[in-house]
Amino acid sequence: RKFIDFYLKFVRTIATRFKGMVKFWLTFNEIGNAAVIPICWDAAGLHPESENLEQRMYQAAHHQFVASALATKMIHEIDPDAQVGAMIAYKTVYPYTCKVEDVKAAEAAKRKEYFFSDVQARGYYPAYIWRYFEENGIRIAMERGDEEIIRAYPIDFITFSYYRSRVVSADYEEPAEKTTDTLEGLVNPHLPKADWGWTVDPDGLRLALNELYDRYQLPLFVVENGLGARDTVEADGRIHDSYRIDYMSAHIKAMREAVKDGVDLRGYTMWGPIDIVSNGTGQMSKRYGIVYVDLDDDGNGTGNRSKKDSFAWYQQVIASNGEIL
Repeated sequence: RKFIDFYLKFVRTIATRFKGMVKFWLTFNEIGNAAVIPICWDAAGLHPESENLEQRMYQAAHHQFVASALATKMIHEIDPDAQVGAMIAYKTVYPYTCKVEDVKAAEAAKRKEYFFSDVQARGYYPAYIWRYFEENGIRIAMERGDEEIIRAYPIDFITFSYYRSRVVSADYEEPAEKTTDTLEGLVNPHLPKADWGWTVDPDGLRLALNELYDRYQLPLFVVENGLGARDTVEADGRIHDSYRIDYMSAHIKAMREAVKDGVDLRGYTMWGPIDIVSNGTGQMSKRYGIVYVDLDDDGNGTGNRSKKDSFAWYQQVIASNGEIL
């Protein structure tokens, strides 16, 4: 819990330094990953093999909720013109079949997606999570005033990452030891797959935007969306990544449809402009960028940068605000 104070010192420092320059702040990146094995390490500093891991994950999440609310209060006080938002990792969820059990399992999975934005946007722990805590022996230690703090300082908008959808079945048994390769769970037979097996589902992004806006009626931003793929450098040095252009174009078209549906969508940022080591797999070869970096998985290479075909295409997209795809 002491990290709340450390975090708020950081927030005060940067919010003061960038007052008037930064208008939109996000308190925690993909905050819901605090309750996902094994990436709770990235999101909450918890070793995935810790004892009483689920208890510790949700306790860490509570500390993040308090910290986020206090950060929202602080930023508003430092710069009244600034707005503060939540950032969640969102995957549209489908039931594997129309069996009632699968539909119920899908709805339960959706609630695990929603929990973190529910608390930050609505200002309280929803009833469904208290039942989950009770049934799983989870006891959240709260200090006096925590609930009042969370209620008093909700966020102004919601942002999320979207890369893929997923399917859920009541009959599916997750592997005992989960890795980034098994986080996908069941495979959706109706959708194409990217190089690392992630589903490609632009319609799922439109659904995500509608689901989140219907639930919260707050402005939305898509702050991560992109394709991890193996790129080939041709003899002339060019990188023809039409697959990345197709992916991004389809997802931007889906956002356009969501706007027509009535969603208040304020912005989009792709992940990510320059090739970096993939957080999910630890590989350089899983490239998301529109700028190629000459390094391999072992760090060998010149480090030189070169533009992919998607670079010029995305320039055009930005200049036309998504009208020219």
